[in-house]
Amino acid sequence: MTFLHLFLLAMIQGITEFLPVSSSGHLILLPGLTGLEDQGQVIDVAAHVGTLGAVVLYFWTDVKTALIGTPRMLMGRLDTPGAKLAFLLLISTIPVILFGIVLEMTGLYEHLRSIAVIGWTMLIFGVVLYWADQNGPLTKVAADWNRRDAIIIGLCQAISLIPGTSRSGITITAGRYLGYDREGAARIAMLMSIPTILASGIFSGAKVISQADATAAWDGAIAAALSFVAALLALILMFRLLKSVSFTPYVIYRVVLGVILLWIAYS
Repeated sequence: MTFLHLFLLAMIQGITEFLPVSSSGHLILLPGLTGLEDQGQVIDVAAHVGTLGAVVLYFWTDVKTALIGTPRMLMGRLDTPGAKLAFLLLISTIPVILFGIVLEMTGLYEHLRSIAVIGWTMLIFGVVLYWADQNGPLTKVAADWNRRDAIIIGLCQAISLIPGTSRSGITITAGRYLGYDREGAARIAMLMSIPTILASGIFSGAKVISQADATAAWDGAIAAALSFVAALLALILMFRLLKSVSFTPYVIYRVVLGVILLWIAYS
């Protein structure tokens, strides 16, 4: 693959992974709308590894807390902040893993990778995000995250496997609906992305290891590095903007893109 192609893929993956605009939808659209060759799973996995590194670095304090608390959580003791956080991340990740297995086993996912599906999910879930952001109360912060909310947000996260929905978008939407402030909802959504991306990377990586030759490995390393930088910058920018800006700009982008995609799909 050319460097330009790798650069475009990495920028799209890195920037859109944590913004509520759907990274998977954009990656599917790139070859479909530009005529570029499909990047394949090796590059997809590499780009996800890069974004995983970025979110782990950005939230390292929380990640370290959860890692330290994991042994206590595994023993059934949720008496420390780390053990509680590890447990909440675990139960919120189970639904997306189970739904992912169903989509993979049934082959349904391939049928969802269409411009029409992405157009509808961009539009519909963009409007839902706007409604939740404008009407959801601002009564909770990230530290108030509890078992009930983790299950609800986790179930919503499973829906994000439908291309165009946006993993961060649907989890932020659920968080705002449940009363978390914008920064708290985004923080929970980003922390939930860590085990989700990790599980996806392990599952996809196991399938592509045998396919990766030296050239593919080098391309993957470039994609991972570029997506890491792009994702880290996107995280920094989003959390700075959330101090003064709502999610409306992302909603406008989703609605406009959704309408354009539907026009393309049905014209």
